[in-house]
Amino acid sequence: MNSRERVNAAIHFKPVDKVPLQYNYTPVGYFEHGDKLNELYKAYPDDFGPFEYKQVPVLTRNQLDENGNYHEFKKDEWDTVWEYRIYGIAGIPHIYPLSDMGKLKDYIVPSHPDIGSEQFLIDKQQAVEHKKNYYLSRFAGTIIEKLKALCPDENVYCDMAEGTKEINQLADMIVEYYEKKIQYLLAIDVDGFYFGDDYGTEKSMLLSPSLWRSFFKPRWERLFEPIKKAGKNIHFHSCGYVLPILEDLKELGVHSIWPQLPAYDMVEFAKYCRSLKLAVAIHTDRANVMTFGTPSQVKDLVKKEYEVFRMQEGGSWFYVEADNGFPFENMEALVETIAQYR
Repeated sequence: MNSRERVNAAIHFKPVDKVPLQYNYTPVGYFEHGDKLNELYKAYPDDFGPFEYKQVPVLTRNQLDENGNYHEFKKDEWDTVWEYRIYGIAGIPHIYPLSDMGKLKDYIVPSHPDIGSEQFLIDKQQAVEHKKNYYLSRFAGTIIEKLKALCPDENVYCDMAEGTKEINQLADMIVEYYEKKIQYLLAIDVDGFYFGDDYGTEKSMLLSPSLWRSFFKPRWERLFEPIKKAGKNIHFHSCGYVLPILEDLKELGVHSIWPQLPAYDMVEFAKYCRSLKLAVAIHTDRANVMTFGTPSQVKDLVKKEYEVFRMQEGGSWFYVEADNGFPFENMEALVETIAQYR
């Protein structure tokens, strides 16, 4: 099997010659570990793309506060101003463009590059060069996360519960934006589409399953429909406990999920996902073991993941990213142990 065949087999619960591996080249990992991370990833190539050597970030003076600590504000293309306190880690909204929904009538969503544009031709060529590896799109769409980047959290949840005209109009504007992005990615010919929305805490969902089904499910169905017609794979990420809607996601056409594994009983979760034929990207416990554990504990957890998810039979793969605060010894233990079980 080449890498592309291997990932496709795993997604569709077919046996693999070796368990697929996916890297997310997080900037914070290179900021904290430098070229050691480049060398580690180079030694054990993944299946989702050719190895990419990353430059080690160096902070400039204007990225530091008066105490020499990293602190930045950046405005994105949606006009949200974000505050960043940890380099390479998602920030928090500092200024919301729609803190007052009265501004919605004048709000304009960003535009996409046109199909056939210079940027499109660059992206298309990249896809052609990617074909031995599985080509998972970057971010193809989000709904609740974009709503909460444009409006304060409490406004979003209250407006959804009340079913206001404005929150529904804004959600539809977001969906229309991502519909255009999906058409662009279909024209590029990616293998899989990566979506994500965080719906859970560590113990429960942030909103009721019934509200999720009335507000979000029809919108995801609308976004997924052209992808399903094209015969492409749909990958979905959601942090926190979202067990009540996993069957809904499968019904919508999702092929695989990237979950927050410590939110579940691993054994029961693996059984349930296999029964749904919902493949799982295995992201080893970032909040506890990878940050505060020992290399020995990392190795033991990788072994457990491999066995519990019956990874050689398909239905899962290893997902690796270096978060802030991971000791490099734990990153080495993670990548090298995965290599042993592949």
